[in-house]
Amino acid sequence: MEEMFHKKSEAVRRLVEAAEEAHLKHEFDADLQYEYFNAVLINERDKDGNFLELGKEFILAPNDHFNNLPVNISLSDVQVPTNMYNKDPAIVNGVYWSESLNKVFVDNFDRDPSLIWQYFGSAKGFFRQYPGIKWEPDENGVIAFDCRNRKWYIQAATSPKDVVILVDVSGSMKGLRLTIAKQTVSSILDTLGDDDFFNIIAYNEELHYVEPCLNGTLVQADRTNKEHFREHLDKLFAKGIGMLDIALNEAFNILSDFNHTGQGSICSQAIMLITDGAVDTYDTIFAKYNWPDRKVRIFTYLIGREAAFADNLKWMACANKGFFTQISTLADVQENVMEYLHVLSRPKVIDQEHDVVWTEAYIDSTLADDQGLVLMTTVAMPVFSKQNETRSKGILLGVVGTDVPVKELLKTIPKYKLGIHGYAFAITNNGYILTHPELRPLYEEGKKRRKPNYSSVDLSEVEWEDRDDVLRNAMVNRKTGKFSMEVKKTVDKGFRCGALQRPWEIFLPRERNHRGRPA
Repeated sequence: MEEMFHKKSEAVRRLVEAAEEAHLKHEFDADLQYEYFNAVLINERDKDGNFLELGKEFILAPNDHFNNLPVNISLSDVQVPTNMYNKDPAIVNGVYWSESLNKVFVDNFDRDPSLIWQYFGSAKGFFRQYPGIKWEPDENGVIAFDCRNRKWYIQAATSPKDVVILVDVSGSMKGLRLTIAKQTVSSILDTLGDDDFFNIIAYNEELHYVEPCLNGTLVQADRTNKEHFREHLDKLFAKGIGMLDIALNEAFNILSDFNHTGQGSICSQAIMLITDGAVDTYDTIFAKYNWPDRKVRIFTYLIGREAAFADNLKWMACANKGFFTQISTLADVQENVMEYLHVLSRPKVIDQEHDVVWTEAYIDSTLADDQGLVLMTTVAMPVFSKQNETRSKGILLGVVGTDVPVKELLKTIPKYKLGIHGYAFAITNNGYILTHPELRPLYEEGKKRRKPNYSSVDLSEVEWEDRDDVLRNAMVNRKTGKFSMEVKKTVDKGFRCGALQRPWEIFLPRERNHRGRPA
């Protein structure tokens, strides 16, 4: 298993080196014209039978390694989010220099034929995938996929973070502004992963925790918690006067208290402020809680077209190592929210921390076996700019990754060494199962097909004998060694139950510079 982890990590590392070298040699050209293979437009023709622009002929052939999907194992192609312009200069330049990854994609596949999808997700939004495959829009003609919202991208691009989101619900936020504010909060939640902790507070003359049962603390940004908070966003309504000073005091106190408990990310901290204006700069509050160290970054989102209070919000962000942006329409939300990721990634970029990250098990939407969609994990690594003029600014270029089917992990387990009742399993740094014999995905009602939205479960949900989480906590805290634990085992075909001492051994693969690596 360790050898397999190493091979996948090395494949990703080669992609990182090639991408950084290609970008180093590239000079940005605002007038660059480059015809690339757009994954949505390839092989499409107009009414006259001519190939569409960016839709040149792209040879696709069924390949049994990719579940007989029509792919091109010689080239990659590029998907651009629907809300972005295909020929934006930033997109075209990025696609141009990342074309050099094709050779590395093919070389990696030659070295390790068990590899499946390899890709580069750009910080500009485009997604280069190998082998090349045609993407089909949904029934509304839209492809909602944005690589920057995927867990593998978020985990690799940023350090773990504690976030308090402040939402202005004063009377001036009525109507479209409140709708935009809610969508902004939802988009911020999309960018949070299992390594992050958060809470949402709405404010006017008073503070209103979106989830009242969780006031004064932060919760892990797992899928369940994020969906729970999204449901409560619909209950927000605008009235009264916005008292931002009360909200800022509360946010700083929460972050300070939570940090002192030793819980949370123990890393970056941020306050996200979503409002239509601020009448003051509140420098006395920042002086009390955040200066001179500025450990908490302030990100301000001005909702609406008016710019009367923009200067105050800009000052607040700049004085606290954050970022200011204005969101005028719902269409502006996605791109503007993404800007904060670049700021939070700067320390990693400047220090050139190429952490390898592994995600928990999830359902892949493209490959399937006889039981339906397959369980997958992703190994990913960030790509940084090495150009001298940008190195000190900490520019994140994107994230490279490759998918690993969970069944490939199972093949590496030497079952003959484990004994008749023995088994092996692996978890991530958050305690989520990567592979386990009792990992049984939920099925759609009446069908033997896994639910497309399935996500992994915590180890404590399958190792129920570990009532005090002794085993789970030891693995999460990266302790190695052997110990035993009493478990109950049925005998005589389930008619009797007996207690026995089961030995456990915790093993950590030897891989440097990791985060979310299996244990």
